[in-house]
Amino acid sequence: MPRNSADLLIVGASEVLTLGGASHRPRTGAEMNELGIIKDGVVAIKGGLICDIGSLQKIYDKWSAPGIIHAEGRVVMPGFVDCHTHAVFAGSREIDFIKKIVRKSGREISAVPAYLEILKGGGGILETVAKTREASEERLMIYAAFWLNNMLKYGTTTVEIKSGYGLSFEDELKILFAIKKLRGSKMDIVSTFLGAHAFPPEKSREAYLKEIIDHMIPHIHVHELAKYCDVFCEAGAFSVEEAEKIIEIARVWGLKIKLHAGEFNDLGAVELGVKYGAVSIDHLDHISDSAILAMAEAETIGVLLPAVPFHLMTGHYAPARKMIDAGVPIALATDFNPGSAPTFSMQMVIALACRQMQMTPAEAITASTINAAHAIGMEEKVGSLEIGKQADIIILDIDNYLQLPYWFGGNLAREVIKKGVIVS
Repeated sequence: MPRNSADLLIVGASEVLTLGGASHRPRTGAEMNELGIIKDGVVAIKGGLICDIGSLQKIYDKWSAPGIIHAEGRVVMPGFVDCHTHAVFAGSREIDFIKKIVRKSGREISAVPAYLEILKGGGGILETVAKTREASEERLMIYAAFWLNNMLKYGTTTVEIKSGYGLSFEDELKILFAIKKLRGSKMDIVSTFLGAHAFPPEKSREAYLKEIIDHMIPHIHVHELAKYCDVFCEAGAFSVEEAEKIIEIARVWGLKIKLHAGEFNDLGAVELGVKYGAVSIDHLDHISDSAILAMAEAETIGVLLPAVPFHLMTGHYAPARKMIDAGVPIALATDFNPGSAPTFSMQMVIALACRQMQMTPAEAITASTINAAHAIGMEEKVGSLEIGKQADIIILDIDNYLQLPYWFGGNLAREVIKKGVIVS
């Protein structure tokens, strides 16, 4: 019998992690340890999609292809989905980083402000805002393309990007238009409006809130610039009451809801997100037991960002173990940004999740692929290796998946494939 013709076969893997069977809803609880491993598996790709997947005997006898990748005993898995980043910005904030080191060392404690105090004093986010406002849309795209290329090299094939470093009608739209144009790059990009990131120094709280509600959100809808609306609900940023006003209008204009909540304080934003059907609530380093139960009942995805407490040296990580055991669907992301998480490596995030939040390697992989895809509405296309899905695949220089968080600090991605094409 003649074999079917594919474009590319990946053969010789020690393990193929399919993460299959969870495209209808994110994995929770014990399901997060189910990776759908095929030993000595083969992936067949045609037209940028997975056309078959299974054991060597089943697939190799059925398919031929002009292109063959020999995985040579390595792990093959879905590309990482980084479902929370701020990848369009200008400048860097290494001075803030040094200040935190000095503060952590116990020297000049009274003179060195913490993260929220830096923001209150006009630094932090506002420092990045000033540099981003100065940059043209074209310049921002050049910077972002550089970061996205680095993410791709480390195995991220789908990414969410938030605005939030403009804090004015003109500059927020500049960022969102840049993100829209970047969608033609090698990666799938999902856009989120985060004009409610901080309050600009030149406007009153009331005036800026009105600008977001009356001008930014309607304009974003008309030009299809974002899929989600996010709010940084935190002391020194937006209150729960202010966040609710924004969420109500965003929903009217057809935007889905996300929230930054519990990064430094538990203000009740989790309950607000659950009330309004947020797709995800992110950070959650500070979250009450009752809020965990509310998220589990509502099946709201908790996007955890362990690179933030690591970089800020707070030592206070999200209670991932408690959340998973309660049934909250968990995703992981880098939170890539110049202030609190200057990392583009989902591999490092997985290493931190296992070490600092006691997630198992399988849970961390699930949280970085199919669950993260659910967090940005991409679960039907990416996040798992299944027939009909995009051939977004990484081949890792390890012989079993347990080694992914074990070897940390480097890049284990040997080859990165996006829609059936080797891109790194």
